[in-house]
Amino acid sequence: MASVVFPTCLVEQLRPEVATACLDLVRAASGAPVTRATRATCCGQPAWNAGFVAAARRVARTTLRALGGPEDGPIVVPSGSCATMMRLHWPELFAGTPSESDARSACERVVELATYLDAHPPASPPERSAAVAGAIVVHDSCHALRELGVKAQPRRLLAGAGAEVVETEGAERCCGFGGTFCVKLPAVSVAMADDKLDEWSAAGVGTVVGGDLSCLVHLEGRARRRSLPLRFRHLAEVLSPPPMPGAGRQS
Repeated sequence: MASVVFPTCLVEQLRPEVATACLDLVRAASGAPVTRATRATCCGQPAWNAGFVAAARRVARTTLRALGGPEDGPIVVPSGSCATMMRLHWPELFAGTPSESDARSACERVVELATYLDAHPPASPPERSAAVAGAIVVHDSCHALRELGVKAQPRRLLAGAGAEVVETEGAERCCGFGGTFCVKLPAVSVAMADDKLDEWSAAGVGTVVGGDLSCLVHLEGRARRRSLPLRFRHLAEVLSPPPMPGAGRQS
């Protein structure tokens, strides 16, 4: 059954290589055709969280139409927050509209990337990237953890790839991004990020791996401001094997 990868607008704008890695991983795991939702835009979450329902619906409808009909396979999303919006909140967003049926069909197909890969392990384990040599820590993003139950899945995937995963006491604490939260309460947001960064630095962590680019960008920006030697990688980047020298990667 064919799968669809919805890269998310943040990935496409800030780190498109995450989308390429996601496509590679889903192809290897599914053994079936995988397409990229090229006409999709945003899931509507920022406007929805801010209370602009009509605007959220208008933006999300474009993405809904780009994801295909109910006969298609899984919609794999490399973001816990976007996957949560689509899977849990689209039915409410489109309730009572002509798109309600399509939204309910689509939401049942949505699956967060780590959850999908954990349920569909590739025949050959991926090579470990040299970029994550040494101790790494998993950042549990709030939507993925609390609304989708994503906790053990990325840790199993990383352990299977030979990564040295360490646990810290505040693994489940929010990083302070929270979408519009970081704009409304920037001082609190920065303090929350610093709590995470201080804990990881004390634990001797070299790389932070997460499933939400929004959290990673927020934390990376603060780490750079503080000149902390931490690296931040999306799970897809870590699990996807590097291309052979001279070989291009499909997108």
